[in-house]
Amino acid sequence: MATIRNIQPLSAEKLFDVLKTDFAAYINQKLGSNLAIEYAHVFDEINLSFPEVIAGPALNITVTEDELTVIVLAGESDYNTDLLEEHLISFLEQQAS
Repeated sequence: MATIRNIQPLSAEKLFDVLKTDFAAYINQKLGSNLAIEYAHVFDEINLSFPEVIAGPALNITVTEDELTVIVLAGESDYNTDLLEEHLISFLEQQAS
């Protein structure tokens, strides 16, 4: 679990839009890959899924006025979820500051 200060502050709706438009290009450039990413947004929760490599939701972001909290949901996966989490946190830090 990682917590990022939400300095902007980003709402869940705005963050969801930013993730859908910019995150795939960001992480694929960092990893030198072409991962498909699916996003689900309900109230203040955003789930990210990488269906080609992980079954089900892999990462969750909880959005509040003060912070963004990232939780790994697919910790038992064979894929390196720590690397996905690391790049998501880096992306969120850029967006929230």
